[in-house]
Amino acid sequence: MFNGSSITQFLLLAFADRRELQLLHFWLFLGIYLAALLGNGLIITTIACDHHLHTPMYFFLLNLSLLDLGSISSVVPKSMANSLWNTRAISYLGCAAQLFLFSFFISAEHFLLTIMSYDRYVAICKPLHYGTLLGSRACVHMAAAAWGTGFLTAVLHTANTFSLPLCQGNVLDQFFCEIPQILKLSCSHSYLREVGLLVVSASLGFGCFVFIVVSYVQIFRAVLRISSEQGRHKAFSTCLPHLVVVSLFVSTAAFSYLKPPSMSSPSLDLVVSVLYSVLPPAVNPLIYSMRNRELKDALRKLITGCYSEAINFLSSSAKQLPCNSGQAQPVF
Repeated sequence: MFNGSSITQFLLLAFADRRELQLLHFWLFLGIYLAALLGNGLIITTIACDHHLHTPMYFFLLNLSLLDLGSISSVVPKSMANSLWNTRAISYLGCAAQLFLFSFFISAEHFLLTIMSYDRYVAICKPLHYGTLLGSRACVHMAAAAWGTGFLTAVLHTANTFSLPLCQGNVLDQFFCEIPQILKLSCSHSYLREVGLLVVSASLGFGCFVFIVVSYVQIFRAVLRISSEQGRHKAFSTCLPHLVVVSLFVSTAAFSYLKPPSMSSPSLDLVVSVLYSVLPPAVNPLIYSMRNRELKDALRKLITGCYSEAINFLSSSAKQLPCNSGQAQPVF
């Protein structure tokens, strides 16, 4: 029997027992993590450096990239380190910090995706009111509301989860500290308080999802009325990737947190958690950059400019070197 106050560490789920498979997991997660860092980093840098992209849509996309970097960085590095060093341990405080950070980033991302659907709705359905409804101050306030709501949600979930008495061991059937897995370790009816909070959060999340669906129904109705084929293609190219991201993120996260215990299994929980915690931050940059001509052009311009500056720097440095008079210089 364990007591919550006596637990100093938790044991996370290992992807494999064989050393070769552990190293394979490390290299696979390392590749995904580096892809997420590179893709989101390029989006953040491109939007920040190109003043033509200082619009509400790209402002929200920049915030989405920041949240993606935070969410994947809160779970993947620890999992990679455990596989590399052949361990499963995470400290009690480390687990609490991981749960808080991950809850913070994914909650804020869900609210931000809702805001992004509203941005697309106003841009396509009410273009004449776009500047009024989504001015710079309004965009900052909405983004701050998403970050602040995510922070408040994470504080409530972390405080409720780690105030529970734990007496069912310290083994988590997940590769990171996830709320449902920690609730399984509780032996008190107090866990119903956290379950109730999860239900409230899920209800709020469902409300956001309904708002997103209604927004896209209106968007698609407006797009189908556009006479220009090029205009319809541009509208669909910016909206469909957003809808794909929302569907993948919301469906897998909701299933992971709200599925009945009878459907729980380590392999199923592992696959679902990877789909909503690891995959979206890695594929978001690819989806948005491949389907957005303005972003691709700005990224190409940024890379070309950096390359030109590097060439000019090397050329100027070479010109400043002392000229060789043709005579051999003594070497000491």
